[in-house]
Amino acid sequence: MAKKIDGKAFAEKLRERVGQVVADLQKDHGLIPGLAVVLVGEDPASQVYVRNKGKQTLEAGMRSFEHKLPDTTSETELLTLIDQLNADPDVHGILVQLPLPAQIDSHAVINAIDPDKDVDGFHLVNVGRLSTGAAGLVPCTPFGCLMLLKDELVIYLAKTPWWWVGPISWASRWRLFCWLKAVPLRWRIREPKTCLRFAAPPIFS
Repeated sequence: MAKKIDGKAFAEKLRERVGQVVADLQKDHGLIPGLAVVLVGEDPASQVYVRNKGKQTLEAGMRSFEHKLPDTTSETELLTLIDQLNADPDVHGILVQLPLPAQIDSHAVINAIDPDKDVDGFHLVNVGRLSTGAAGLVPCTPFGCLMLLKDELVIYLAKTPWWWVGPISWASRWRLFCWLKAVPLRWRIREPKTCLRFAAPPIFS
């Protein structure tokens, strides 16, 4: 029988956990994480995303820095702002909301972000780290999907043979994501047990 995954409930629990970690950082180290979000233009969907990210950042006890620029902003002006955020010690994460206006090269902007502040995990350095299994920032959406699967499959996998579960690198996790994207949906529905067998180890490493 199909089961609906309650992503909103999971996200609420996750925000509570993040909030506790943030509180511990402030208490033990005097550190308050800061997220800078950059929005260029007036795209309605992007405005909603940026507003929600700022709200959730503050709710978790972190600092939120919003930079809203007109759609006439040049690539040079945006890169100058990125350089300033890279050098700002109060900013620990940088997120440039896409899409950008036509006059701006999004690849140049993404790769101008300090890889250690690249919240989206789009920088070439972080893509390389992910593909080789090295530690680094990873894209939130596929990682969130893996967290949801881990949360939902924990009961199922508790009943599986031990050899299904083992240490798997982040490179394997990425291959799992690509495999799930490549395999036709109708096959995954027809053979769910096979999918679970492939998915189990990466989620539980």
